[in-house]
Amino acid sequence: LAATVSAPAAPLLAAVAFFQIVALKAARAFQPNTMPAGVERLKKRADFLRVAAVRRKWATPGMVLQAARDPSPVDAGLLRVGFTATKKVGNAVVRNRIKRRLRALADDMLPRHAKPGWDYVLIGRHGTPNRPFSELEKDLLKALAKVGALKKEVNRG
Repeated sequence: LAATVSAPAAPLLAAVAFFQIVALKAARAFQPNTMPAGVERLKKRADFLRVAAVRRKWATPGMVLQAARDPSPVDAGLLRVGFTATKKVGNAVVRNRIKRRLRALADDMLPRHAKPGWDYVLIGRHGTPNRPFSELEKDLLKALAKVGALKKEVNRG
């Protein structure tokens, strides 16, 4: 296309292409939060440190769960969750895979089984990337029960 365009029109084409790229990047930057309703992400280091300082945690073969009550009384009905994996578990590709699996697990399990008004941190371990997803679900349920953050199941019928 550029070979058939006259010389004065070439800068115009370059500008149009540039603005198309900028528009696509802007659209990606403002995608809505993919977390389920009632679940927010922990993103600030201070929040991660506060949850760790409470020292309420449980380790399973697939993950470590840390939990703490949310100190802000404003949104007591929300639960917040953060994800991390240390460099000890592998390179960036492995750590990102671990965090993707933990996010999928949290999206599926936490709204149904975790108490609202709490902050949770899921920490990936060496076994997280290769552990069957059903085992990760069992690990999370056990960890929630051990830290006292499992919702009471209501029998309907």
